[in-house]
Amino acid sequence: MADDNATYKTIVTKRDTRGFTGEAVPAETVRRIVQAGRMAGSSKNSQPCRFVILDDPAQRAAVAECGDFAAWLPEAPLAVAVVLTEAGTRQEFDAGRAAQNMMVAAWAEGVGSCPVSIHHIDCGREKLALPEGWRISIIIGFGYRAKPPKSVPEAARLSWDDYVKSNRWS
Repeated sequence: MADDNATYKTIVTKRDTRGFTGEAVPAETVRRIVQAGRMAGSSKNSQPCRFVILDDPAQRAAVAECGDFAAWLPEAPLAVAVVLTEAGTRQEFDAGRAAQNMMVAAWAEGVGSCPVSIHHIDCGREKLALPEGWRISIIIGFGYRAKPPKSVPEAARLSWDDYVKSNRWS
């Protein structure tokens, strides 16, 4: 793929961020971000993901209590919880596809993001008032970056040869 391709550039320059300005993400941008998650493919078109938009600061703070490394989440002006049923074998992969779609779509709009795990499943279920049989797969914090991203696309990556093998491992 050519380096001048906008989609490719968006993917290879995307950086996670946990530091945001206080500026709200416009409603139309939020809709496009969540729509990108909604349009992610799923195993056998099962469409297992549901999304809970967390635009209330108190609610983000409450849900952050359920993750061991989520202390930064209340600082994000927006978060989206990807929610799954407890049944199914390929759902985590499908949730990951939806999450990555949203993060790449956000980056293309100038919005930073970072995923965070909710380690205490029952806590997360309670904070979001999820129905029986549903749980949070991942939450993504979104907002405008407080600091500019690193300008080097290969920052903090292993070499190509450490990542990629041809036909066999060795």
